[in-house]
Amino acid sequence: MKYSSLFEHTSLGPLTLKNRIVMPPLTRQRSGQPGDVPTALMARYYQQRASAGLIISEGTQIEPRGKGYAWTPGIYSQAQIDGWLTVTEAVHAEGGVIFAQLWHVGRVSHSALQPENAAPVAPSAIQAKKVKAFIETGPGTGTLVEPSTPRELSVAEIKALVELYAQAARNALAAGFDGIEIHAANGYLVNQFISAHANQRTDEYGGSLHNRLRFLREVVRAVSAVVGPDRVGVRFTPLFTSTEEDRVYIGFVEDDPHQTYIEAIKVLEQAGIAYLSIAEADWPNAPDLPEVFRREVRSTFTGRIIYAGLYTAGRGARLIESGLADLVAFGRPFIANPDLPQRIANGWPLNALDATGLYGGNEQGFTDYPRYSPSTVEREEAAPAF
Repeated sequence: MKYSSLFEHTSLGPLTLKNRIVMPPLTRQRSGQPGDVPTALMARYYQQRASAGLIISEGTQIEPRGKGYAWTPGIYSQAQIDGWLTVTEAVHAEGGVIFAQLWHVGRVSHSALQPENAAPVAPSAIQAKKVKAFIETGPGTGTLVEPSTPRELSVAEIKALVELYAQAARNALAAGFDGIEIHAANGYLVNQFISAHANQRTDEYGGSLHNRLRFLREVVRAVSAVVGPDRVGVRFTPLFTSTEEDRVYIGFVEDDPHQTYIEAIKVLEQAGIAYLSIAEADWPNAPDLPEVFRREVRSTFTGRIIYAGLYTAGRGARLIESGLADLVAFGRPFIANPDLPQRIANGWPLNALDATGLYGGNEQGFTDYPRYSPSTVEREEAAPAF
């Protein structure tokens, strides 16, 4: 078997994972309308990829104000819970493990996506830059737009949001998920509280790094109280430099990213959660995370560590063998290859990605990617095994 370290069993809290290959959260914008309800097509999509050791769902908004992109699913209504239950049952039928990623976009939204066309909510009334929201302009059609200027949340509203995360965790359990990932990455709400660029509050949720981490601490504590800390993960995107000024901004480059994220990881360690997921910059020629940072992450956090980025199977296997990671996530390869673990194990070529089917639409570029067969042509062009 190629890259055998990727195929070792491992524990994740009370769960045993059949391999160390993760399908990370991948926004696909296929939820049913109206109501942002997970569909049978989505169940098929996740079921096809259940050979991953761990699946983390696409971001699912915890409340209507948490939406920044048309057709993304939620987990706050009974219809959404029922829809997700269909998904989790399909994954479990194939022996898979699936966590729900709880998502609130905060200021990365537009009034057209908000209840009663209100302003989005955020730690501070600072408009998001170098990022777009996506609004529906007609049935099945939409467009990218500049986010609206948000309004600043009151302390009482922040406390209520913490409870909304807890309720979303309860809903996820009712929907059959095996655990929860808290989305604290990519410049969304939790990340906005952490960042001095987005959070200019002067109360207990702003100012010092300790205060800016308060919302993260409270959300982690509230969700852990619902599902148990050994079924909770958190995702970060610690950016150390930005080399492409005009690209869509996936997070914040803090003045001291090393200190910011090591202190954030200490919050997770103190909470005793199951895993930390680190999403690295994933554009061509993106800078690598500093080795000294990776090593301090490992020495700071005793739970499982997942890395995602432009990983090949070989690079991911070497990271696991180094002891710096426990699992590795492959995003775009999992979109195009529902049988990705088998392809890695056997050195089979990969399907080429259909970029036109990434966001929105139907089964094209979603559930129509074939499993490997030497007797069929899988796409117009196949990528080499990685």
